[in-house]
Amino acid sequence: MQIQKKVAVVTGAASGIGRAVAERLAVSGAGAVALVDLADGVTAAAEELASVHPETMFAAWVGDTSDPIFRARVFDEASNRFGDLIQICVPAAGITRDRLGAKIDRETGKCSLYPPEDFRLVLEVNLIAPVYWALEMVGRLAEQRKAKGLKKWSPEEGIQAVTVMIGSVSSRGNRGQVSYSATKSGLVGAAATMTQEGMFHGARCGVVHPGFTDTPMVRSMGEELIAEHVLPHTNLGRLIRTEEIADAVCFMVSNSAVSGSLWADAGWQPTP
Repeated sequence: MQIQKKVAVVTGAASGIGRAVAERLAVSGAGAVALVDLADGVTAAAEELASVHPETMFAAWVGDTSDPIFRARVFDEASNRFGDLIQICVPAAGITRDRLGAKIDRETGKCSLYPPEDFRLVLEVNLIAPVYWALEMVGRLAEQRKAKGLKKWSPEEGIQAVTVMIGSVSSRGNRGQVSYSATKSGLVGAAATMTQEGMFHGARCGVVHPGFTDTPMVRSMGEELIAEHVLPHTNLGRLIRTEEIADAVCFMVSNSAVSGSLWADAGWQPTP
């Protein structure tokens, strides 16, 4: 599917990968990009991008991506504002709540388990929310096609919509990330299923799995930990740049032959 003149929505767009994806879509000719984030900084991000890329329309929405009412409002308002359906969805918002699944207290000898409330929160933000942002786009596409009297999609029509999920190398398992790893692995099965279902309407879905990328989330790990436990296991010897992940996302959007998972991990080889 061509990115040119399409309307896109990107969550987690205030910073990091989401912000880089929003800009890369503009560089690729997107007609409009809706930036969504829980952080107020998404408004400034939209204004800054608009000043650099005046040929693309940008607008910001501040809210909780796991809230279904907020999600529907973004789609309604974006479609009205930009004059077309959203056809590109990159639900990049994500969080971590890292700790060991079973942690022994050295003094008492008692074991505490990973808090289930933290697991549920990560599940809501990292897995359930991205799936439903994708389904929201497909559902509206399906309604539009039904209203036009269209039935099963045919290749001659061209791809109608694309979702690219943001996975992680942690989907393979990573010590201290039982909830995060589970959600990122879950995106793979969800994306495969949504492509099987969505192709009836001409909608694809795939996953880009970044390695350790230079984002506020990764930087919060601390420079010492990154230097000792991340960089030595990365072929590049550095953190991946957000624009490199954004390039991978746009490649998956525009190349319909690319399906399933695309690994942008810089040769990440963790120590067992």
